[in-house]
Amino acid sequence: MPNDPGIGAISDLGPPVKITQTRASYAWIGLVISIVAGIFLLIFIVQNSETAQVDLLFWDLQVPLGVALLIASVLGALITAIVGGVRIVQIRRAAKRM
Repeated sequence: MPNDPGIGAISDLGPPVKITQTRASYAWIGLVISIVAGIFLLIFIVQNSETAQVDLLFWDLQVPLGVALLIASVLGALITAIVGGVRIVQIRRAAKRM
């Protein structure tokens, strides 16, 4: 029925609006990914609870395998972040000189 106001109402809205991603949406995505990764990490640590011998320089430690791997991965990520941060500072200084 051409006089029915419900027909064609969707086409009267105009062109679709493009929704842009914001920093807040990226933060939420990062938070969700971090929570999921944390849950998997917790499951990994619980399943790998047998003791492992860790010898580092002068220290001899007995720690659960999951914890030892967690510490190794955190230290690796920390070293990577430090090296990346130093590189970013170098690039910014070089850009300011131009």
